[in-house]
Order: sequence, then C-alpha cells, then structure tokens
Amino acid sequence: MGWMGKLVGGTIGFALGGPLGAIFGAAFGHAFDTGSELDTSGNRPRLSTVEQHQLTFFVAAFSMLAKLAQADGQVTKEEIDSIESFMERDLRLNAESRNAAVNIFRTALNAPGTFADFAHQFYGQFHHQPQMLELMIDILLRVAVSDGSLAQGEESLILSAVNTFNFSTGRYEQMKFQYIHTADKSYAVLGCSPDDDDDQVKRCYRQRAHEYHPDKIAAKGLPDEFNRFAHDKFREIQEAWEQIKAARGIK
Repeated sequence: MGWMGKLVGGTIGFALGGPLGAIFGAAFGHAFDTGSELDTSGNRPRLSTVEQHQLTFFVAAFSMLAKLAQADGQVTKEEIDSIESFMERDLRLNAESRNAAVNIFRTALNAPGTFADFAHQFYGQFHHQPQMLELMIDILLRVAVSDGSLAQGEESLILSAVNTFNFSTGRYEQMKFQYIHTADKSYAVLGCSPDDDDDQVKRCYRQRAHEYHPDKIAAKGLPDEFNRFAHDKFREIQEAWEQIKAARGIK
C-alpha cells in the first residue's frame, strides 16, 4: 500500500519524531502518532523501514521547500507557482499526494521549525545514503532557479544544507551549473570536467548511471511520488553521456 495509502486509510500508527514529526502531526492531525515509540502491544511499527524513509523524505522535501520560499522574508506568487510547477511537471503527483504535499508546505510555512532543523533531521536519516542527500539538494536547486535566477538568500539556505549534509562543495557547484549555465552542462551532470580524459569521463558516467538507476534509488527509500524525478535524473545522465560521446567521437 505504501505510506501514502496508509495515511489516506488512517492506519499510520507510527510516524516521525523531531521537527519533521511536528510538521506531520500538525498537517494531518493528532490521530497519527508523531512519537517514536512502538504501540503498547509490542507490535512492530505499522510503517516498514522503507516506508518510514519515504515518509521522512516527503515531509522533509516540502518542509524545506517552504522555508526556502521564505528565504527573502516573504512568499511571492512566483515562488508558489514554482512549487506547484514542480509538483505537476517534475513529480506528476496525483490528487492525494498533491494535497498531502500542499498541506505539509503550508504547515511548514507557519511552523517554528527552521530549515536547519529539517535539514539536520533529514541528514540523520539519510547520512549513509549520499544519493538521497544529493537528490534533496538537486530538488532545492531545481525549484530555487525555476524563476530564472538563484537569489542570495535561497543559495545561503541551500549551502547550509550542503554543509549539514557534509556534501562536496565542488559537486554542488557542478550541480548549480546544470541550472544556471549552459556551457559544459553535460560534464556537470556526470560530475566530471571537459579537461578529463575519455577513460575518466567513462568512469564518471558508469558510476552515476549505477548510483542513480531509479530501481536502486527507490530501494533506498525514495517516495513513490518522487519516482518520476529519479527517472528524469537518470535520463539526464544518459543524455549527457550521449552528447559527450558524440562530441568526443567515443565509440
């Protein structure tokens, strides 16, 4: 059924603790336990480990996007439009998932929890899964630049997540170039440089293709609602490789 089906069916008895748990509880009501204890019968939590990870990713993504939208002190129509576009174009959320995302986003806007609070809890859940950390940074960047620019306040928050995640600043710069520069975009997608030789570029491609295969990412706890995003990222890797191969004459 997945965590979303259990939420809709009202059967979640174990959810999240911490600041993300506060968002979840406020967004969906006290019918759901936002603590971290098992039920009194000693049964296992009603969410599987993968479902727990999926719930964390989903709540963290839209909570962090809410605080990102407030980076300049106010939430503009353009920023709301960019979030809605992300839901529709990049994620293609169904009605239930979209309602849940909007509920989390609106709750986080008015919540005392900060971007840093959410980022720290997310890192605590996914610190051993670097692909999931990169996907979150990619989501933040993609939405932030969807209006054509990356505001200073927005980048400051994203860089704080980069620091919290112990993420490579060099890799972050490459990712940023995918969205705000056209030159060498294909190399940025693969995480390499135009100065690298063919063998190094091949190694980067194979590593990225292996790490970001949608099935591999899904097994790490990516919510079903983000599968299209993972597929698009994987396709970008394949397209970047084909462009570089053609330009270099690699067989």
